[in-house]
Amino acid sequence: MTDADLVLKKLAFIETCLSELRTLARAERIAVDVKERRFVEHTLQICLQAALDVASHIVSDQRLGEPSENIVLFSLLFEAGWITEATARFLRAATGFRNVLVHGYTAVDPAIVCDFLEKRLGHLETFVAEINACLSAP
Repeated sequence: MTDADLVLKKLAFIETCLSELRTLARAERIAVDVKERRFVEHTLQICLQAALDVASHIVSDQRLGEPSENIVLFSLLFEAGWITEATARFLRAATGFRNVLVHGYTAVDPAIVCDFLEKRLGHLETFVAEINACLSAP
């Protein structure tokens, strides 16, 4: 059985990260201000890691399968009805972005970081809402 309290705590952390990005980040400064870029990159990294943690916890507790790599977690959640196909597709791509942030930090394109900040945060809010809905379902 999924530990709802643990998952809710991780979802709240994602929401906190998203709120901080929306209120504190200055997209126009990412390309020219190393502190701004690092704040945004790190906050996105830990936010995406929290989404992976949620997925891993649910997949494990619900015995949805044995993922060969992290991106498979979101496919398993989709197949089990926890998230929509669009959310799974986004999170698979976002996991690749997270991997670049973690392992290829010298090669991160500021334009991609800015694009993620300006256009992609809503997908993470959707993930939170979809997981919350499943946790609330009878």
